[in-house]
Amino acid sequence: MAFGHKVAGKSKWWIWTAWAIVAAGLLILPPLAGAILTGKSLPQYLSLQPSTLYVEHPPFSWPIFILLSLLILVCILPFLYRLVRTPGSSASQLFPFPWWGWLGIVLIALSWSLAWANIDTQSGWQRYSFTPLWLGYILLLNALGVRRSGSCLMLEQPGKFLLLFPASALFWWFFEYLNHFVHNWYYLGPPISPLTRILTASLSFSTVLPAVLSTVYWMATFHRMHRAYTHYWVLRVPYPRVFAVIGLVVSTLSLFALGAWPGSFYPLVWVSPLIVLLSLQVLSGKRTVFSSLQEGDWRPFCLPALASLQCGLCWELWNYGGMAPWKYNIPFVDRFHLFEMPLLGYAGYFPFGLECLLVASLLGIEVYTAPAVSLSSKDNPINFSNSTDEYSKRE
Repeated sequence: MAFGHKVAGKSKWWIWTAWAIVAAGLLILPPLAGAILTGKSLPQYLSLQPSTLYVEHPPFSWPIFILLSLLILVCILPFLYRLVRTPGSSASQLFPFPWWGWLGIVLIALSWSLAWANIDTQSGWQRYSFTPLWLGYILLLNALGVRRSGSCLMLEQPGKFLLLFPASALFWWFFEYLNHFVHNWYYLGPPISPLTRILTASLSFSTVLPAVLSTVYWMATFHRMHRAYTHYWVLRVPYPRVFAVIGLVVSTLSLFALGAWPGSFYPLVWVSPLIVLLSLQVLSGKRTVFSSLQEGDWRPFCLPALASLQCGLCWELWNYGGMAPWKYNIPFVDRFHLFEMPLLGYAGYFPFGLECLLVASLLGIEVYTAPAVSLSSKDNPINFSNSTDEYSKRE
């Protein structure tokens, strides 16, 4: 069951390069343009440092909180209801738990203890606990995948799995760039040199994609996930390229608005980049990771969103009480915290998971259940590695 599709290597390198340049331009330049046209100073947005700046935002607003809460619930409740109402199945064959899964548990325990320990705070050793903590999580989730299916993402595609780490660092640095406009989170901790901050931040950021995608793989070993999100709503787009043009224009303008009026458009940090990349994929004649929605298969949509939420809960849990944490400062909804994160902030993890899967698919990385998991013909997954583009057949 592939939740990605192989793009790299099947297209000519110059087409891929041109596509990447256009995508980077549409993602990076509009916020800068919005900031320039509203008279803001550019240097603050071009910093290569994660933000440590607290910026005063508009206070909490009950009307906006209620409106956003209703919008979020309308979007997610049908999918959660479907999952809860779907019956499970008897336990499938279990495989031996690999030794390196125990190593992951040890790394989590030791790193978590270090992150929360109130010792030697001047040297800032706690800031270095994030990377081994999440390496432990990645090992554990892959081990759980082996336990349930006999395989895991790390073993099935070792070369591409390693590629996820540098790609993940670049991926999250992009969101740090957007955060310089909206200032929704900032980092605390003892002062360190700029070079050390960049290196340690990059190591931490490199664990994001491997963690989310390993969680997707593990979730996909549960039959319930397949039964819940296959044979579901059929979402057919009659004129996909027309909608792609509209989506590209709207998402590009929304990134412009993000730079111009960040206090009002900050939620688009998590939505607009996804729409830009999907629109470009459709316009270039590529089958996207979400093309299966037109066949009633919502697994590539729901599983990454749920996996990202699970990782998000772990991120916030392990950040809470740490000696070198990050804090949130979000306009209008900064209340009712679960750990450090305002409750409505967790909604951002849903589209973030989709972006993780999309980036992985662009790298040619597949996230799928190991063949050892037996599924009935009713649950038999669709392979998304097929490069045939249904969209290109319909105008």
